[in-house]
Amino acid sequence: MRLRANPNRMQLLRLKRRLLLAKRGHKLLKDKQEELMRRFLGVVHRVRDLRQEVEGELAYAYRAFVSARFEMSGSAMEAALAFSQRIVKLHPSREQVMNIKVPNFAVEFPEDAEFGYGFADTTAELDNALELYAAVMPKLMRLAEMEKSVQLIAAELEKTRRRVNALEHILVPNLEETIRFIGDRLAEMERETATRLMKVKEMVREH
Repeated sequence: MRLRANPNRMQLLRLKRRLLLAKRGHKLLKDKQEELMRRFLGVVHRVRDLRQEVEGELAYAYRAFVSARFEMSGSAMEAALAFSQRIVKLHPSREQVMNIKVPNFAVEFPEDAEFGYGFADTTAELDNALELYAAVMPKLMRLAEMEKSVQLIAAELEKTRRRVNALEHILVPNLEETIRFIGDRLAEMERETATRLMKVKEMVREH
């Protein structure tokens, strides 16, 4: 669709500069889109592998916890967990990846902290289950930040794709069509001017 523009040389020059900038912007956005896609696919593959690993470790820890639950009374289990002193500290931050602020979670899990409960009413299975859960926690946080990164990259990728399409299929063709129209109109005006000048010369010679 042709843009509204007066058919003059100043406007033609302005539109040509705008077209040049649009093409440069399109190339930069296209490069960004390709890089985002490369990173997106890489993170998706790592998320898939890490998710399988985390789910396997969580299932193993859950089985140990269920085993401990069968060997202990419900009140003893609740009391033991209520007095646990192994508190996870999470330190969230953000890092910049291609103008995208992706989350980063640093997990602080004091390994030397005691469980905080007595061993008279608890079983080794409970200790094992809690150790397994503690071991998988950093991977679980890593999975969370990677999945959030996937969401953020996907959103940026979609936004970049829309901009690329808008430049490629709307703005650049419209500018090119308008430039052709103004060029044709200016050429037509020059021919009309030349024709008038020739007629004037003929009139002058006749007189």
